[in-house]
Amino acid sequence: MQHATRGMEKEIGALQQEEKKLVAEIKRTAKTGNEGATKILARQLIRLRQQIANLQGSRAQIRGIATHTQAMHAHSSVAVGMKGASKAMAAMNKQMEPAKQAKVMREFQKQSAQMDMTTEMMSDTIDDALDNDEAEEETEELTNQVLDEIGVDVASQLSAAPKGKIASKNTEDASSSGIDELEKRLAALRNP
Repeated sequence: MQHATRGMEKEIGALQQEEKKLVAEIKRTAKTGNEGATKILARQLIRLRQQIANLQGSRAQIRGIATHTQAMHAHSSVAVGMKGASKAMAAMNKQMEPAKQAKVMREFQKQSAQMDMTTEMMSDTIDDALDNDEAEEETEELTNQVLDEIGVDVASQLSAAPKGKIASKNTEDASSSGIDELEKRLAALRNP
């Protein structure tokens, strides 16, 4: 189609050159006063212009057909792509059985929860094995030393803190030894 369009454009260009020559010849004939020859040349000019207009219309139609053909090719390519995609999706749907996938997910959740519990138990055991009073005393001494170096007066700040026990039904039994330990530390900080 591009070849045909180029051929028509060459033909239109040649006819336009011929039109210029014909216009020049009509002017020469009109100057000589030959009215019959001028009319014949004028008819030829009209026919020539009609041929140019027809060729331009044909060229536009060929370009339109070429554009339409390209659009059809694009639609065909899209259809082929969609066909391949739908085949791939169908194959995946056959492989992905929803009941089987749900079972796998439930098993994964179960194993994950069991692993979390095991990890937590191991961490607690390790913490209990490594936890001793000497480490706590060293930590407290180091903390006090750092606070003294930066000039923080913990005793004056703690004197404003409430001094009574915190009572709660759920936490009273479980944390009474922790509260007693905290009260001992507060008393030691108040009386340096």
